[in-house]
Amino acid sequence: MTFGTHVIGPLGIDWATVRSTAPLPVPLAAGERAEPAWTVCVDAWRVPLGWHVETRDVSADAGPDRAGD
Repeated sequence: MTFGTHVIGPLGIDWATVRSTAPLPVPLAAGERAEPAWTVCVDAWRVPLGWHVETRDVSADAGPDRAGD
């Protein structure tokens, strides 16, 4: 899993995107849900007082060993 966490300023301006990754619990059947929650961390200095973070982008990749399956 790759997460794109956006640092949003007080006026709603997207100032930065911080990428992070976590392993995907596999295998998952088509339409199946995974219940774990992932913690996304951003350094405190990146989020000044009055700002907030939003994880807007999430993608999953089968990885190089599963490509083409």
